[in-house]
Amino acid sequence: MSVEAPRHQATDMSVPAVRSYSVRTYGCQMNVHDSERIAGLLEDAGYVAAADGDDADLVVFNTCAVRENADNKLYGNLSHLAPVKEARPGMQIAVGGCLAQKDKDVVLKRAPWVDVVFGTHNIGSLPVLLERARHNEEAQVEILDSLDRFPSTLPARRDSAYSGWVSISVGCNNTCTFCIVPSLRGKEVDRRPGDILAEVQALVDQGVLEVTLLGQNVNAYGMSFADPAVPRDRGAFADLLRACGTIEGLERVRFTSPHPAEFTDDVIEAMAQTPNICPQLHMPLQSGSDRVLRAMRRSYRQSKYLGILDRVREAMPHAAITTDIIVGFPGETEEDFAETLSVVEKARFSSAFTFQYSPRPGTPAATMADQVPPEVVTERYQRLIALQERICLEANTELVGSDAELLVSAGEGRKNSETGRMTGRARDGRLVHFRGAPDIRPGDVVTVTITDAAPHHLIADSGVHSHRRTRAGDAHEAGTKPTTPPVGVGLGMPTIGATAVDAPVSACGMGDLT
Repeated sequence: MSVEAPRHQATDMSVPAVRSYSVRTYGCQMNVHDSERIAGLLEDAGYVAAADGDDADLVVFNTCAVRENADNKLYGNLSHLAPVKEARPGMQIAVGGCLAQKDKDVVLKRAPWVDVVFGTHNIGSLPVLLERARHNEEAQVEILDSLDRFPSTLPARRDSAYSGWVSISVGCNNTCTFCIVPSLRGKEVDRRPGDILAEVQALVDQGVLEVTLLGQNVNAYGMSFADPAVPRDRGAFADLLRACGTIEGLERVRFTSPHPAEFTDDVIEAMAQTPNICPQLHMPLQSGSDRVLRAMRRSYRQSKYLGILDRVREAMPHAAITTDIIVGFPGETEEDFAETLSVVEKARFSSAFTFQYSPRPGTPAATMADQVPPEVVTERYQRLIALQERICLEANTELVGSDAELLVSAGEGRKNSETGRMTGRARDGRLVHFRGAPDIRPGDVVTVTITDAAPHHLIADSGVHSHRRTRAGDAHEAGTKPTTPPVGVGLGMPTIGATAVDAPVSACGMGDLT
């Protein structure tokens, strides 16, 4: 749909020669990566990133529709910006992402001072919509019902000098009754392997050490290629992991998220046999009750789930396994919840993202009978948190005295000024606060010995055993971040100079990608 709405206030169209922008991101890793694409598009169009704390000429909200209070949070923030916009002639506000896809023209009804509303399927339209809104003095709403090209065909300004997101697919073919994502992101469509590897190579060429492969269901990769010339391949994800292992300079590869129903042993083998694949697995459980899993339309059961974890740990004894769990799904009884606690006890997750169920309009679960009273959900949630924190602390305590290689991080920063601790991520994804030194930079790699443990982090206070300065650290110190050019030319179309499906690493005939 495309709508032009009249403005409700006069607009002074004087605008600065160089316009600044700010992107505010809510929700999952997919949204974070989409925001990198939005930033890349805006900078290609001549915008510059606003300095922290500065008012921007353009504010873009990249929204999430999964959380219960997503609507209130967005419209509250938009309300705060209304007087700012009134006082700044030429300022623009854009709303995109999942909530925009869901609400469509509702955004303008509730916040008529917004200039542009765009959906998950047409990120690339944003610069044109902004210019059209400015020229016509009318708000622009453009929501497409399906994706017309991969976000990877758009430029990206990356958030990190040392770690990058790479999308391998968009959309989801599952029909979980609690989830609104398929209706907002569409059916699953997979990128060509050569395009993915070209984007990974482009990041590594700029010093990035760690890449996370993104998909709503990564282990279904290979079943829904957009390019009809690429045949369906049930083993494509394992092959992709192995291909990442051939990229020189790529030190860490992670992925999120797989689905237990489609998780296969070839992926476990690829993880165990490919040195740069991190010993970390995020495996959503959602519920330990077979009855609740059936109501959720999660096509696996408790025994299958635990069997996967057993095979993962047999191949990688020290793998850190994390999960998602929903408490209080409609109809969940105390017996069902006890089954969840039992699975958590057996699974020994290194951490868990736990959620109190809340109805999401447009999902089957929202209209199910036997909604669990909020006070019951909260009480169960607290019991789950207590159990998981005990397990986390026990597992982390077992690591005291062991050595860990850390990729020093920036966003999590120093723990506090008194201790002088810095922060890094171990290969298994655990957060480690360590006593650093002035010459250690985010993006560098250090080795430490774990000296203490807490439920959500480890501590290393005995000093740094080794410190390797990296190109990523150089880039962070210089204040530069990777930018990646478009990779691929759209849905259902072959990549320019495309390589064979089984090519390990390629720039896809695009020349120098740096």
